[in-house]
Amino acid sequence: MERVLVSACLLGAAVRYDGRAKTSHSAILARWRTEGRVVPFCPELAGGLGVPRPPAEIRDGSVVTSTGDDVTEAFRRGAELALETALRAEVKVAVLKEGSPSCGLHQIADGTFTGHKIPGSGITTTLLQAHNIKVFTENELDKADLCLTTTPPAP
Repeated sequence: MERVLVSACLLGAAVRYDGRAKTSHSAILARWRTEGRVVPFCPELAGGLGVPRPPAEIRDGSVVTSTGDDVTEAFRRGAELALETALRAEVKVAVLKEGSPSCGLHQIADGTFTGHKIPGSGITTTLLQAHNIKVFTENELDKADLCLTTTPPAP
């Protein structure tokens, strides 16, 4: 059975910068949990950042906080640990929190801390994709589930 790397905040863990979770109540995610597929992970905590912490956004290739601190290395370390965890668990699919500077897939904040979003991917998402792990957002659980149940054609 294939396992799925899932952002810990989507599973109810209060690990976000503001000390809250972004719990998903999806039936698909609940089924995966029951099946033992879920590998919870928070790259920002794994990278050494605490809770709560100042919000961070990607600006000019670096990750900076609203207080001006460069936290790029913590984000990179967390991404590397996410990849190690995924490879160890033989994960081929990840479901990550959209909009996050770690986990965003289609969009991230623009680096101005104004709430404006731009097309782009987070640090962890980019690394996972570079290693052929398919990444989906919390709004694409049906696609992720289909990816798990679809067997690729034989060569």
